[in-house]
Amino acid sequence: MPPMELKGWVRTSLIDYPDHISCVLFTGGCNFRCPFCQNADLVLRPAELPSLPLEEVWAYLERRRGQVDGVVLTGGEPTLQPDLLPFLRRLRSLPVAVKLDTNGYLPDVLDEALEEGLLDYVALDIKAPPEKYGLLSGRPGLDPTPICRSIALLKDSGLSYEFRTTVVPGLLTEEDIGAIADFLSRLVGNAPPLYVLQQFRPWGTLDPTLEQAQPYLPERLREVADRVRPYFRQVEVRGI
Repeated sequence: MPPMELKGWVRTSLIDYPDHISCVLFTGGCNFRCPFCQNADLVLRPAELPSLPLEEVWAYLERRRGQVDGVVLTGGEPTLQPDLLPFLRRLRSLPVAVKLDTNGYLPDVLDEALEEGLLDYVALDIKAPPEKYGLLSGRPGLDPTPICRSIALLKDSGLSYEFRTTVVPGLLTEEDIGAIADFLSRLVGNAPPLYVLQQFRPWGTLDPTLEQAQPYLPERLREVADRVRPYFRQVEVRGI
């Protein structure tokens, strides 16, 4: 099995994992081609990026034990990594709290990690309402059924988790956000714990034409958040 491919990291972050001082690890490669993605090199050209020496990562985490108390695995799409589960097992031995950022399209991998108790927090990106998933994921005709399964796994996991959506002007409307809220609340049943609206940032996007797009004003994002608040226990707006 090939070793875990890490293509970048933030050694210390106060914002990526709620209530934790975390180390953020970026994996290369993705099964989506979201036009608004800001990690184009990670998605399109991971083989051209140097890989982090894993020994350096482990040595850092050992050295900062008790100070860095969380690790965030993000990407790219971490669940594509063949060595993800062994890597998570080693993180468990440190021990640190582990957060996974995922698009949810490989629910079998998520299921294994949950079954083994290898995760503490999951942030599941919800790109769009089901009928627009192909557009926002950059994969026309994409079947969102695997994402629905990932949502069900989180619902039944007992784990802390959040759903989050990047609000992309011209691609997602206020009505779309309302449709996402309705979709999630129907799948989860009781009010889902946390829904995050993320501000779109118009630079370095996979689709270069989106660099000309104007992000929604902060006031408008707050209004959209207020509109969907009844569907969730908590709604946050980030990046404004």
